[in-house]
Amino acid sequence: MSRTTPLREVHESLGATLTDFAGWLMPLRYGSESAEHNAVRKAAGLFDLSHMGEIFVTGPQAGEALDHALVGHLSALEPGRARYTMMCAPDGGVLDDLIVYRLSGGEYMVVANASNSLKVAAELTARSAGFDAEVDDRSEAYALVAVQGPRSAEILATLTDADLTGLKYYAGLPGVVAGVEALIARTGYTGEDGFELFVAAEQAVPVWEALAKAGEPHGLRPAGLSARDTLRLEAGMPLYGNELNAGLTPFDAGLGRVVKFGKPGDFVGRAALAPLKDVPPRRRLTGLVARGRRVPRHGYPVVLSGDGTVVGEVTSGAPSQSLGKPIAMAYVDTDVSDGLAVDIRGSHEPVDVVDLPFYRRSM
Repeated sequence: MSRTTPLREVHESLGATLTDFAGWLMPLRYGSESAEHNAVRKAAGLFDLSHMGEIFVTGPQAGEALDHALVGHLSALEPGRARYTMMCAPDGGVLDDLIVYRLSGGEYMVVANASNSLKVAAELTARSAGFDAEVDDRSEAYALVAVQGPRSAEILATLTDADLTGLKYYAGLPGVVAGVEALIARTGYTGEDGFELFVAAEQAVPVWEALAKAGEPHGLRPAGLSARDTLRLEAGMPLYGNELNAGLTPFDAGLGRVVKFGKPGDFVGRAALAPLKDVPPRRRLTGLVARGRRVPRHGYPVVLSGDGTVVGEVTSGAPSQSLGKPIAMAYVDTDVSDGLAVDIRGSHEPVDVVDLPFYRRSM
């Protein structure tokens, strides 16, 4: 049976289509997913992300424990800042991609994907052995509400006295939103400016309702998983289970920059990853734009147009509202860069290779 977030009744009252995602009953869409997507690009969208995991690592050696457990240099983070990183297996495979917030000197919050949060918590506990640090999975205690889009700061500013202007990208600060204590983070998964608000689970409904009311004059819409997926795809952001998995390393995904070999001490996966840093991967993560109207989907083969030789595989694909064309990310052999097509049920549909991301917001 699927788990539910504290906002389930709100979603039902809004007529959301609910679906199982990573063991959670989540809103897929509230009406038109294209309207939700476009609202985030032009105004703002409101998301329930309460299925994500919040795992705290605290203690005098919390930073050193995370340096050992993850590929990033987390002890170097300044309090109030966040960093994108990964947890890898000893063989270098990606177990999850994460955002780590340093809340204070000896307190960190690790945000894990819903499908991996229990695994991440267990691994962090095991990998912290020998360090003066404690791991506490507090996912049940938190809800996560996000407002994303070019008008998000304007909307949120009506509900908080926190210094949003001074809050940098990938930073967070404690504040009060609509009378509720929150961690206000300038992070997101849409390619737009926006905020993620970590609040006590029992406060999720009043925070959601206050944001919805404040955002109504600004064109804010509630947005579901479908819009979130097309937004992150346009922004070239990987999704665990599609672009990332235990069979791929950060270097395979073109994200070798998150692996910090210069940090002190050893870390899990270092021995396997070190030989890869100067070796081009056999396949690279590539952007594809379809010339026709048919949409490349996850798992479809990428082939040479001339003879149909398989040279890759689509990891994510969808119609792009911003480009007006179907787009996809795919792993493609590094020695080919043009003359490609996607095999869509036996028909070879031509595609153009482009650099990621497909979309960049205007600053």
